[in-house]
Amino acid sequence: MNDIIHDYLLKHIPKSTPFFEELEVYAKEHEVPIMEPDSLHCLLQILDIQKPERILELGTAIGYSALKMADKLPKTEIITVERDEERYKEALHNIERYGASDRIKVLLTDAIEGSEEILTYGPFDAIFIDAAKAQYEKFFHIYTDSLAPDGVIYSDNVLFKGLALDMSPEKQRKLRVARKMRHFNDFLVTHPDFDTTTIPLGDGLSISKRKKTGGIS
Repeated sequence: MNDIIHDYLLKHIPKSTPFFEELEVYAKEHEVPIMEPDSLHCLLQILDIQKPERILELGTAIGYSALKMADKLPKTEIITVERDEERYKEALHNIERYGASDRIKVLLTDAIEGSEEILTYGPFDAIFIDAAKAQYEKFFHIYTDSLAPDGVIYSDNVLFKGLALDMSPEKQRKLRVARKMRHFNDFLVTHPDFDTTTIPLGDGLSISKRKKTGGIS
């Protein structure tokens, strides 16, 4: 996106409250990856339109995006998964401070190895994938069946700082994750059961919805 347009859009995103500003500063100082403000704002707007009753988030980190979703959707239950124990504890702390423990459940487990437990909390109206980038396609395969009929899968970081678009042999040999992400994007757009669009905000946000069946012939 043109830098002038990007800067213009960023200036029109509402300013964070002191609580979320604190989390943003913490994430920056401790190099904790959180969603870019423009893609997060877009995700929250779409979720507000969708009004999901239950969301599955793969990749809690410090609880920032889960809390943002809870703030936007006060009637929504969020199941979020984190495999790093230190970040898990930090997320629990932040969620308790915010008073959202009754609506956000954090599971300390791996999204692949712990999938059997995670799936017991389904079905989910929305699934937000923001965990190990090289495993996105596996996540999609594992959790598709737990998606409600009109549910939506959101995947963050699909452009991977633009590296997923660079297919030069030098870059692809060095950047296995970028190659995996490019394959995931191809997988999404050619999936026989889902329609996917990618929004070039932040680090790239893809939106996948199950195709409608039947209709007038």
